[in-house]
Amino acid sequence: MFKIMEEKVLNKDVKLFRIEASKIAKMCLPGQFVIVHATEEAERIPLTIADYSRTEGWITIIFQLVGSATMKLAQLTVGEAIRDVVGPLGRPSNLDNLTKVCVIGGGVGCAIALPVARGLFEKNVDVETIIGFRNRDLMILEEELKQYSNHLHVMTDDGSAGEKGLVTQKLEELIQNGHQFDEVIAIGPLIMMKFVALLTKKYNIKTVVSMNPIMIDGTGMCGCCRVSVGGKTKFACVDGPDFDAHEIDFDEAMMRNKMYVPEETEKREQTCNLFKGVTHE
Repeated sequence: MFKIMEEKVLNKDVKLFRIEASKIAKMCLPGQFVIVHATEEAERIPLTIADYSRTEGWITIIFQLVGSATMKLAQLTVGEAIRDVVGPLGRPSNLDNLTKVCVIGGGVGCAIALPVARGLFEKNVDVETIIGFRNRDLMILEEELKQYSNHLHVMTDDGSAGEKGLVTQKLEELIQNGHQFDEVIAIGPLIMMKFVALLTKKYNIKTVVSMNPIMIDGTGMCGCCRVSVGGKTKFACVDGPDFDAHEIDFDEAMMRNKMYVPEETEKREQTCNLFKGVTHE
């Protein structure tokens, strides 16, 4: 069992848990994730290790309430325990031999961008960070990312915070203003990562994205997390989650992520009704 030490509401749909996980904390590196099994009845879900302390023996996970499993996880609170947390899984992000990097986080993808930015910043890399949200109310981790960035740029679709526009607009502006990036690292919705990749390909800038497809076991056994990279099939859980953005078949990935939307919607509604019933008793 993995005891919850702290919980934070980051916005109306996103929560943070700091949990006791000493063995994972001793081994994890930026870019890796865990498989979380909140309760006996819940599904297994992959969540990035957003932060950790090797000395104090904890890790933090950040999750968005989008389905049955995350809703069941959100019902737990400080002092209670998560049934299973398996990890660290996946290949760590390659943060070596870099001088200047642009880290891009979109929405809840900022939870993955944070440990990457921190890892780069602690290696004395010049980190230019761009984060994007639909509006101010959905913003998360602004102060934390600012701490590990030489410059932080906030973009919102409606202009309610930072600058109005898309992360790709800010990235192209920085490039045209003379910023020479060794690499761009983008994490967020698939459509965002696709257009970042199209932009950086035009400027011939190496770009890495973190893929988060449907995943069950996290060890390469089930094959659910397959991604087409350079015309070859890769498994995000063991070959990734980081891949060369210019080789990803984003259209296929987006299609695969939509395969179970009807079932997910039905399950989410059932879970909502269950929690409402518990609340009214």
